[in-house]
Amino acid sequence: MSMQHEQITQEDIHAYVDGHLNDPKKQLIDQQMQVDAQLRETIEQYQQQNALLHQLYDPVLDEAVPEHLTSLPLARKQRPVWLNMAASISLMVFGALIGWYAKDTQVIHNDIVVSLAKPAAVAHAVYTPEVRHPVEVNADEEQHLVKWLSKRLGSDIKAPELNSSGFHLVGGRLLPGEKGPAAQFMYEDSVGGRLTLYVRSKKVSEENTAFRFYQEGGSNSFYWIDGDLGYVLSGSVSRPQLLQVAQIVYQQLAF
Repeated sequence: MSMQHEQITQEDIHAYVDGHLNDPKKQLIDQQMQVDAQLRETIEQYQQQNALLHQLYDPVLDEAVPEHLTSLPLARKQRPVWLNMAASISLMVFGALIGWYAKDTQVIHNDIVVSLAKPAAVAHAVYTPEVRHPVEVNADEEQHLVKWLSKRLGSDIKAPELNSSGFHLVGGRLLPGEKGPAAQFMYEDSVGGRLTLYVRSKKVSEENTAFRFYQEGGSNSFYWIDGDLGYVLSGSVSRPQLLQVAQIVYQQLAF
């Protein structure tokens, strides 16, 4: 990742996102974000990822500690020296992998934009204005729709339920993707506003990613890779509202 200001390091960015960065470096980042769109987007993506992780795993903090773990400190003292060394080596390898991932994040990001986010945004712009034929298969045939699209994509896919967010399923359609078929589910709110969820099989070179933001024309999108599939949620709604819905979609698809 290239920064316009060479004094800002990757460690500074992580410390800033976690709230551990003191002045004057914090002030430097605040100032640089005003003129550096890439830096601002990177920090926002990390903040969104942190928010999602807190939402998913903070409830675990309130759970009671299992009884069989209460003796863990004693067991730790009795572990062989070689086991402690193995754990240390594992941590070192994990840290190196994180560093390599951060180095290549921008390259991966650009590739996924071209192959996933942009086609989804284009499909959203093409089909959401349709009045009579917005979808191929209507929501009243949801079971058939999901089964058909799953078969064409070669993976089990789902149509998330978004009624709690004010959007109901309109239906879906099959689309041509870069390396094969893709699916599009369309949702609509009470005033006719529409969201689309674009799904396609991931490319061999793609790894799982956190939410990333993409803007095309008048619509916003959040996209991510999870398991064998890539997802893009698009809509002409505010970025915070779209992120909230994207988190609901992610939770339903991941569990």
